[in-house]
Amino acid sequence: MKPVGILMWEHRLIERVIGLFPDQIAGIGQTNRVDTAFIQTAVDFIRTYADRTHHGKEEDILFRRLENKDMLPEHRAIMVELINEHVHARSLVKKLVAATERYLEGQDTVEEITGHLQSLARFYPEHIRKEDKDFFHQSMDYFNKEELDEMMREFQEFDRRMIHEKYKSVAEKMTGEPIEWAPPGMVG
Repeated sequence: MKPVGILMWEHRLIERVIGLFPDQIAGIGQTNRVDTAFIQTAVDFIRTYADRTHHGKEEDILFRRLENKDMLPEHRAIMVELINEHVHARSLVKKLVAATERYLEGQDTVEEITGHLQSLARFYPEHIRKEDKDFFHQSMDYFNKEELDEMMREFQEFDRRMIHEKYKSVAEKMTGEPIEWAPPGMVG
């Protein structure tokens, strides 16, 4: 398997979760109430899995390795677009979180929340399509077999560290203090 296989597999999981958004939007439209537990779970999924885990592999590994390659201008342009789209997705999620927090404080942000959910529901399918169809397979041609194998190992190590980063952060939030800790072999 090439690294692109892992990234595309992750896309299928992201699509499943984002695919729940239209029903949530419809439910909000019918009741004028927001399921804040769903929003919080969706935000955690997007931030931890879609952004930190998935986009992290793209930006911190694949795109970093492509930076030094003699890429065709159209491929480099798509990579820049994808990076900008990742920034845009982070902004949408940040706005959704802020609107949800204000909703929980008693403000009427139902339309704002619905708008952000709709934006995310529109954004992710097109972003994923662009990566799957216009970039991932093409980008693999810039690497030899040894580089692809090394990238796979780096992807696996990246994923292995994610669970520890996630729950170290949870522990810090629960205790209210920074925690200096890393499992053996995972410093750095």
